[in-house]
Amino acid sequence: MQDNERTEPLGRGIKLIVSDEHKLWTDTVLIADFAKPGKKDRACDLGSGCGPIPLIWLRNGVPSEVTAVEIQEKACDMLRRSLELNGLSDRVEVICSDLRRLRSKVKAFSYDLVVCNPPYKAEGTGIPSSSDSRLIARHESMCTIDDIAAAASMLLNFSGRFCMCQRPERLCDVIGAMRAHDIEPKKLRFVQQRPSKAPKLFLIEGRKGGRPGGLITMPVLFIEGENGGFSSEMIDIYGAYKEEYL
Repeated sequence: MQDNERTEPLGRGIKLIVSDEHKLWTDTVLIADFAKPGKKDRACDLGSGCGPIPLIWLRNGVPSEVTAVEIQEKACDMLRRSLELNGLSDRVEVICSDLRRLRSKVKAFSYDLVVCNPPYKAEGTGIPSSSDSRLIARHESMCTIDDIAAAASMLLNFSGRFCMCQRPERLCDVIGAMRAHDIEPKKLRFVQQRPSKAPKLFLIEGRKGGRPGGLITMPVLFIEGENGGFSSEMIDIYGAYKEEYL
């Protein structure tokens, strides 16, 4: 491994190569669990970073095929080495590309699931991150919510699912972008640290070509339990690697 790199255990013998700039975050685990691809799904992870979402899925033996799209070559290299480390190089296609220019690199309308853990801050808001990698991960410097929704719509087959997470203040932006690109929101879940706190995150699922309406709001997901520490649901989500990671 290179300087500043280490491995993060994901359970069942799977390890992810991470660094100070590219790592595993709680929201990444939540969206990976929320999306839950089927065994036969063809799935695509947009803005994959060092690849935690594909590896979490493959830890559980699904889906059959994953495409990981990431614009940063360093992160792509880390993912490729993680796949080699775990003997999974044949299960994931890594594409180093701007997601706005994917049409020439993939077959359109051929995916059952597209997922994205996007930058949370709109361009020009918040304090810019000091490093390029963190700027790309946290701010819409390389893509917007509309760009992500457009890419997802291009990738998905009819009735395919698009899942993403975002901050609550961006909910209207997300729903507007999804509908503008023929993805109808169908499932929404808010995430709170504890009952006394306002939601800090939401998880949303839309269907390509879905009929308008019918949005289901799921019960709130609480990060902390009544006595501190992770809630029982969070422990279940961490699942196979909870003993190693918690």
